Amino acid sequence: MTTHDAGHAAGRQADRYENRLLLILFLAFGFVFFDRQALAFLAPYIDAEIGLTNAQLGTLSGVLALTWALAGMVAGRLSDRLGRRKPILIAAVLCFSLFSSASGLMGAFAGLLAARALMGVAEGAVLPMAQSLMAEASRESRRGLNMGLVQGSSAGLLGGILAPLVVVWLAETIGWRAAFFVTIIPGLLIAAWIAKSVKERPPVSRLDTAAVDEPALPKPPLGAVLKLRNIVLCMLIACCYLTWFIILITFTPTFLTTVKGYDPGTMSGVMTCLGVAWVLWGFLTPGISDRIGRKPALILFSVLALIAPFALVYVSDPVLLGGLMILTYTGLGCFTLFMATIPAETVPRGALATALGLIMGVGELAGGFLAPVIAGWASDQWGLSTAMFIAAGGAALVIVLSFGLRETAPAVLRRRGASAAVAGEAV
Repeated sequence: MTTHDAGHAAGRQADRYENRLLLILFLAFGFVFFDRQALAFLAPYIDAEIGLTNAQLGTLSGVLALTWALAGMVAGRLSDRLGRRKPILIAAVLCFSLFSSASGLMGAFAGLLAARALMGVAEGAVLPMAQSLMAEASRESRRGLNMGLVQGSSAGLLGGILAPLVVVWLAETIGWRAAFFVTIIPGLLIAAWIAKSVKERPPVSRLDTAAVDEPALPKPPLGAVLKLRNIVLCMLIACCYLTWFIILITFTPTFLTTVKGYDPGTMSGVMTCLGVAWVLWGFLTPGISDRIGRKPALILFSVLALIAPFALVYVSDPVLLGGLMILTYTGLGCFTLFMATIPAETVPRGALATALGLIMGVGELAGGFLAPVIAGWASDQWGLSTAMFIAAGGAALVIVLSFGLRETAPAVLRRRGASAAVAGEAV
């Protein structure tokens, strides 16, 4: 076999592994969000049996975000120190499935709080591991698309479309507690698949982490990572975008049933539209960013995301509202950009999981933990519409912060380099 043939064969093997890994991680992170979203969709049923204030509902969402954040930061740093991702990912998938089912056993707010906190510990480790593995296995031309499918479309399909349909149907037919038990078997199967098929390193490493910012050290310390402009901005954007997302996903089902007066079926239909948008924009946004650039894509789609909470407040017709949600619920596609793709193209490989865990962790602490607690308290004081306006404020701040980012998309940087070279020759 010639060198050319050997290289071609290695390329085909790497392509097959890339596609297989994409499917595995798509399902793994999708079921993470199926579990995470279940509480919001089941809140009206839990409230009828246990009784939950808006502040308590926000606290249940917030405590999961708190432990998710801490686990993500610790797991990311641990992974980079050990040079291992696969064992951490397997353990996380097994544990989040078990802890999610524990929510169905609880009979009071305190029990639910403990179960959600444990679930966050397990789930927080999944995304930094999954996106680190996916970034290294992805072709440059598909990096944004692949990472968007893993983080955005998977969560949208399983957490945004299937979750409201499945868990509301289960709650209506056999009770809300049963909905928390459905993830045990899928979680075990996915963990076994990861153990069998996922490699610690891909056949061919495709992540050229020639950082946009300095310092570009093999394994830079945490302080060096925090000096990178894009990383700092991505952390701030994560705080604001998590505020937008967590508030919307936590309070929208209750807002639609109590403020809008929708029945459970109509509510689940509108929430399914959010899931459809989640799936579509989850891969379209990062895919478009591969071509037009990360920064302009983030600004453009954040402007659309700003409209979504206002539509929830001011549009009454459920059909029109569902259509507007599909058009404006674009933020989940942006998550991949600031939580995964931009950091992956900014830091060297030795700091990748650390950077991903740090951005996710800081964002979850501020936007995932504090924001729903504050929004829940404010909603008890002034009505649930207040939560929607707080979410809109988060999206508005993202737009402002995004203007400070440095472009990282390889295709865009090459075009700029070619244009600069042509201009130099002309002079």
